[in-house]
Amino acid sequence: MTTEREFALEVVRKLRDAGFEALWAGGCVRDQVLGLEPHDYDVATNARPEQVQKLFRRTVAVGVSFGVVEALGPKTSNGFLKVQVATFRVDGPYDSGRWPTSVRFCSAEEDAKRRDFTINGMFFDPLENRLIDYVGGQADLNAKVLRAIGDPRQRFGEDKLRLLRAVRFAARFELTIEAATAEAIREMAAQITIVSAERIAEELRKLLTNRHRVRGMRLMAEMGLIAPILPELESATSNQWETTLQVLARLPEEVDFPLTLSALVHRHVDPKRAGIIGERLKLSNAERDRISWLVGKHGALNDAPNMRKSKLTPILIHPDIQDLFLLDRAITQALGASTAHVDFAEESLRQWSASGELNPPPLLTGDDLIQLGIPRGPQYKRLLDAVRDAQLDGVISNKQEALEYLQKLRDTGEQTHG
Repeated sequence: MTTEREFALEVVRKLRDAGFEALWAGGCVRDQVLGLEPHDYDVATNARPEQVQKLFRRTVAVGVSFGVVEALGPKTSNGFLKVQVATFRVDGPYDSGRWPTSVRFCSAEEDAKRRDFTINGMFFDPLENRLIDYVGGQADLNAKVLRAIGDPRQRFGEDKLRLLRAVRFAARFELTIEAATAEAIREMAAQITIVSAERIAEELRKLLTNRHRVRGMRLMAEMGLIAPILPELESATSNQWETTLQVLARLPEEVDFPLTLSALVHRHVDPKRAGIIGERLKLSNAERDRISWLVGKHGALNDAPNMRKSKLTPILIHPDIQDLFLLDRAITQALGASTAHVDFAEESLRQWSASGELNPPPLLTGDDLIQLGIPRGPQYKRLLDAVRDAQLDGVISNKQEALEYLQKLRDTGEQTHG
């Protein structure tokens, strides 16, 4: 089966055989220099978009006006292999904080000098196994420095998202942000809000799900990017902020975005405000619901060993309970406290799941109440909830006992067993 790397090599070879220049470009070159396996491959060429489209049988015009065409390769279980092929270009003025108003096709060297950071501005010739570096990217990688290409303010002015990308790259690759680049980020940090919420959220997602997430958040704070993106954290004291970072540090390396974002904001917002953050970042309804639930329920297991089963069970049957275990364990460890309550809840979930006690079918339903002639109304939920609690707590175990318990509730004004 053809790999993405093999297909990217084939794309270069096909362009070269047709008489064009063609090189691997950007992040795949950076990763290769670092000894990492690239996640995807980009090709830069002097072929015009229409020439690229003629050369390859299947293409997608992802940005023809900017010289970008996607070449599709063999089909895999995850869809077609794909490589973005971009014509060497110099960008004209930017008027939206993201896209240039025009482009001019150019040489490889000119193309390199319009890119964001030196570490992303290198090319590689896979046919001759040769690095082509017009911007000093290899030297900066060796020195562990993140540096904007040319004037940092100009680079950040072209696309404000680069302010946040600088932090992510520096954290991910353990780089120091070069002084002039860092100064420009601090000076322009407030302008990050010009960028769409979806693009900001995607950068946050990549930053917070990376194992260097703590360093990433420290850099965000140092660069002044916390306040414009997550103003809810701005009032945190230094102790609160440090504890929050310690919580992030104690999460497993591989975790998803809703959990890490919940860990980041849990000390500073309530569930409603957590949901507002999700809305502001244009997250999906499912992700917003997860974040709100985790923020609202953190600490709910603190007294788990002493909780009635009817109170503990609804938490344990929630689909995001494993994330809550991870969050509560990380919070407790960050505070230097015992995790016995989390251990108890996890063991209860295992035992009750195995025995079928975790979420048994209800002994009574609304239909039973109708058959008993109980008028519909708010009392339905109160009665059924009380019967359900008694079932979970082991007070009743069959339908007959449930009916007797229901009658007792009605006789005593719907008081529960607790």
